[in-house]
Amino acid sequence: MLIHGDVTESIIASFYDVYNTLGYGFLEKVYENALALELVKRGFDIDAQVSIPVYYSKKQVGQYFADLLVEDKVIVEIKAAKELCEEHEFQLINYLKATNCEVGLLLNFGRKPQFKRKIFQNQ
Repeated sequence: MLIHGDVTESIIASFYDVYNTLGYGFLEKVYENALALELVKRGFDIDAQVSIPVYYSKKQVGQYFADLLVEDKVIVEIKAAKELCEEHEFQLINYLKATNCEVGLLLNFGRKPQFKRKIFQNQ
């Protein structure tokens, strides 16, 4: 059984609904807004552009902004790239490392829709 599997399944289904409706070629922000609307329509609590501070030696040294946080459980990072690459995956893993969230989804609204599910268990 997957951690937050019910939530991630609904997010992925929403991703495909948005992709099938809008298709390829829009900016990431368009897909982010459409996905947020679709998830709210399905009854999920959504926060957009969630600030994630980054610390080094107990001092804040930077700040990330996660595209969507669903139900305070799943971080969603949206791309509109030709294809997903390793750097996109590391970006999502770093978001998970910097938060109490353990599950993240990387969604690519490229020529071919792609998604990756990432887990990082914070100790």
